[in-house]
Amino acid sequence: MTSSRTPNLEPLAALAYESGQLHTALEFLKRTRSELRFLRKARIYTDRFQVFDVNGDFFEIQGVGYPDADIVPILRAVNTAFNPERIHDSTDDDFKEFKTGRRHPWAEDRVM
Repeated sequence: MTSSRTPNLEPLAALAYESGQLHTALEFLKRTRSELRFLRKARIYTDRFQVFDVNGDFFEIQGVGYPDADIVPILRAVNTAFNPERIHDSTDDDFKEFKTGRRHPWAEDRVM
């Protein structure tokens, strides 16, 4: 069985990010999350962030990218598996891509 569904080329929702408006970006992610299926990957460009679901649908935050400090809490908000110490490193590629859906082990935050 072949799928006639083609991935969207335009985001389902987009936000124009302004520096210092991290709270607005995190609220946008919470509000739009229900429009997507299971999240699969995140792409981070120098000037925008995209998160994709299993169907290829995505939403986008424009104006924030991997060089920006605010990208770390944004990536954590969608459970992206990444190294926060190296996320700001430059790359020759057009974007950086990471899987989402990272899970924490039970009692990870407890001191034993």
